[in-house]
Amino acid sequence: MFDFVRKHNRLFQTVLLILILPSFVFFGVQSYSSFMDGSNSGVAKVDGQKISRAEFDAAHRSQIERMRAQMPNLDAKEFDTPQARQGTLDNLIRERVIRAAQGRQHLTVTDEKLQAAFLADPQLAFLRNPNGSINRAMLAAQGLSVEGFMQRLREDLGMRQVMLGVGGSSLASQENARLAFDTLLQQREVQLQRFDAKDFAATIKPSDAQIEAFYKDSANASHFQLAESADIEYVVLDLEALKKTVTASDDELRKFYDDNQARFGVPEERRASHILIKAEKGAAAADRAKAKARAEELLAQARKNPAGFADLAKKNSQDEGSAVNGGDLDFFGRGSMVKPFEDAAFALKQGEISEVVESEFGFHVIQLTGKRGGEKKSFDQVRAEIEGEVLKQLAQKRYTEQAEAFRNMVYEQSDSLKPVADKFKLAIQTASVQRKPLPAAAGALASQKLLDEVFGNEALHNKRNTEAVEPAPNQMVSARVVKHNPARLQSFDQVREQARGLLVSKLALEQAVAAGKARLEALKKNPTDLAGLGESQVVSRLKAANVPRKVLREMLGVDVSKLPADAGVDSGEGVYVVFRINRLLPRDAAAIDAKRAAEQYARAWTDAEALSYYNHLKTELKVKVSADAASAPAK
Repeated sequence: MFDFVRKHNRLFQTVLLILILPSFVFFGVQSYSSFMDGSNSGVAKVDGQKISRAEFDAAHRSQIERMRAQMPNLDAKEFDTPQARQGTLDNLIRERVIRAAQGRQHLTVTDEKLQAAFLADPQLAFLRNPNGSINRAMLAAQGLSVEGFMQRLREDLGMRQVMLGVGGSSLASQENARLAFDTLLQQREVQLQRFDAKDFAATIKPSDAQIEAFYKDSANASHFQLAESADIEYVVLDLEALKKTVTASDDELRKFYDDNQARFGVPEERRASHILIKAEKGAAAADRAKAKARAEELLAQARKNPAGFADLAKKNSQDEGSAVNGGDLDFFGRGSMVKPFEDAAFALKQGEISEVVESEFGFHVIQLTGKRGGEKKSFDQVRAEIEGEVLKQLAQKRYTEQAEAFRNMVYEQSDSLKPVADKFKLAIQTASVQRKPLPAAAGALASQKLLDEVFGNEALHNKRNTEAVEPAPNQMVSARVVKHNPARLQSFDQVREQARGLLVSKLALEQAVAAGKARLEALKKNPTDLAGLGESQVVSRLKAANVPRKVLREMLGVDVSKLPADAGVDSGEGVYVVFRINRLLPRDAAAIDAKRAAEQYARAWTDAEALSYYNHLKTELKVKVSADAASAPAK
């Protein structure tokens, strides 16, 4: 048991997060309600209750922060997309729907159900003491109280009950699954003949008049249109820029070193073996006294023969996790064990055996078998690391101090970026941008917020500095339009060769399609004429071979009541494909095993039924969503 606690400390943290956080990620934004009530702008209503814009924005910011904590190297804008915002809104609505349904159905979780769930859930086994009580020490190590944890568990169980009846009711036999998968994964033996536009292109020689007519056709104008753009100059205030303007003295670096000794040392660790005689805290005094007496007996035996400690532990220790290893707990640092055990272990000398140590698990006899760590790196060894950290902190402090001044200055002196660049020692950079970030854009130029400002009336037509925007944490940027380039059609002379290439491709594809359709008609009239058809091959949804997706979809949709069956389709990749289906084949038996198929089939039905029931609840609870619910908040 003690060995488990030590070795699974990180597992405890991870599983605890898995158990607790989903209630907040998907359902637990209710705690924001007092804050939300101050907003009159609702994004949705559930059972007559509003989800305010303030709640939605707060929940989405919280979600972004959680994602950034998990993936710190990704740009924050990757999380703030219309799809991500819609996901946040869907989760908020789902939380409200299920809570409302729970209330209407009078679903509650009694203390007995709560305790039973805690005792039965294998994922919570590491939180249970041998007597089934909650391990308070492990919860406290994560800053959680027993009451708080159990309340969250109660809420989670209560909400699960709403969907449990539907989610647990689906039945699917292996025979049903087999029939469904046989249909889905049916194989077809086919022959193909391809008519590639490239093979026709060499013979096409359009005249200048044809090329110009193609250029002038309004249907083709988008090919020759130059997108609206703006040539801008911009300045960026961020930590990287400010790091270049700050310095740190030796005294500051040494003070940081002295104040953070723990960071620059190798943690001290001990290795120990122990013998545990279990004694529950709530046990009768006589039983505890008996356990302690047994531990005293074993201590006396251990001291008579210290070299035989491992054998003694194997035969007598009641810690199942370590007894098989002779009581060995491997190396552990401070904070890994309960305090009485830790204090005793760190007070022992190498090879020394402790007195009997009492903890919440019982009585221990401890032998120290090794120690390591405790060394400290010198200042010179970590100077570069310290300097980077101190400069970052100084830059952060300066950013906090200067951000508001930067914001005010680009607004108050809006006819130029030079004053703000001079004051904050920033480089004025230049770029050409469009209304949407270009594929290769990075940093501030990838910010939709900045581009919206650039193409706003004040910046675009009045040539004023944009408002300072924050495209990322600890980054502020302002831009100025130097030249506006409206969307425009390029002249025929500029795009003559481009127009010629597009026209040739169009005409070549038309000829390929015409040739393919002619071959298809000929094949239908004379089914024995197989000239040009390739070797037979087997295709299915799991085995596309070299068949384009659109063609495969067409093949699998053709009526096969009479074989052979012939058809043709434009692949969308410059090729027209004529194909013949010769025969049907059962699915590949090795594609999926029967047991797994039945499980997937049942899961699919369960998901479908749960979704249907949830949609029914949404209708019953009159869920209404505003048209711009998931739009970005106004700046």
